[in-house]
Amino acid sequence: MKDSISLVLVGAGGMGQCYLKYLFKEYSPPRVRLLAVVEPQPEKSASYAKLMERRIPIYPTLNDFYEKNPPVDLAIIASPMHRHVPQSCQALQRGNFVLCEKPLSATVQETRRLVAETHSTDRWVKVGYQWSFSEAIQALKKDIIRRRFGKPLRLKSLCFWPRDLLYFQRNDWAGKKISDDGHWVLDSPANNAMAHFLHNAFYVLGDRTELSAMPQEVMAELYRAYPIENYDTIACRAWTVDGAEILFYASHATFEEMGPMFSFEFERGVVSFGEKGDAVVAITNDGEETNYGSPEKDPFRKLNDALSAVHSNRPVICGPEASFAQTLCMNGIQESVSDICPFPKSRIIKDKNRIWVDGLAEEFYACYQKGILPSESDHSWTCRGKNIDLQNYEFFPGGAQPKGD
Repeated sequence: MKDSISLVLVGAGGMGQCYLKYLFKEYSPPRVRLLAVVEPQPEKSASYAKLMERRIPIYPTLNDFYEKNPPVDLAIIASPMHRHVPQSCQALQRGNFVLCEKPLSATVQETRRLVAETHSTDRWVKVGYQWSFSEAIQALKKDIIRRRFGKPLRLKSLCFWPRDLLYFQRNDWAGKKISDDGHWVLDSPANNAMAHFLHNAFYVLGDRTELSAMPQEVMAELYRAYPIENYDTIACRAWTVDGAEILFYASHATFEEMGPMFSFEFERGVVSFGEKGDAVVAITNDGEETNYGSPEKDPFRKLNDALSAVHSNRPVICGPEASFAQTLCMNGIQESVSDICPFPKSRIIKDKNRIWVDGLAEEFYACYQKGILPSESDHSWTCRGKNIDLQNYEFFPGGAQPKGD
């Protein structure tokens, strides 16, 4: 690593705040120089006083920063998700490398735009799916690539992270399909808090480190208990191009917190995480066991990887190409269900801060264990979406590229 790396951080709340805490704790000049923060409402950041104390300039927009400063080595994009691609492209055009938070974008056309920009500028973008950068997932993926477990059959993932009313009131795009300024957001468990785990199922099946397996078809069931535009609960089934089944269950509307957990079934073994411990463990059909460790270890390995790669030819572990599978599947999920299905009012419980669905966690977990969707059980409240073919999916919404583009 070069003696000094300069960077700009876009976003000082949410994940931006997490980056600031880590940078202040782990790095100090001259090794890493945080030249500026881009944040339109900096006084709302918990690190505002420390930024003032360290005299780190704050700019309202990325353009304002670039107009008054020379190029930096690395731009960290931790802004609202519908700004990820435009700001990443702007940073690439200014000669910066980019570490962009997940999810990368709301639509496949945006992701393709960013891939094209990396090629034209000869700069890389790393996407902050922290599990992908972990030693555990990288070791597991290597074993999957060399077919240690044989053909992948079924990969199941589940996560229940209850959220309160303030979660959906914290900004002007939470729980929405479109932001107030007219951009697709598609905020949901599958494209925000639990996007990690949908991405991970495709990522571990990619035939190269920097690639994910691609979904070719998806069918979803989307539900909501909260008074939001999009869904707070999802169950879906996708199929990869190579025939692996992907099942994903996630909710913000359970009473209990559960997961993340997964069970990945192969011809010659099962790989699991989260249900019996915090390590990824593989057990082959002949009883051989491998403990890969926890993917939760060192969540800022992604930042260290990006800093190490600025002045080297270190390959990109998780870039836009690897992230594309999650975006493609998520777009198909939205297309699968035209009208989000409300949970029965008789099942919804409210207090002054939270809403949850009575018994939902138990019902979804039972589906996870059986490898079925809720509509394939005996529950009367379920709503089944339509199958969406993703093989030639080019544009959200509708799949087909609009005429004239």
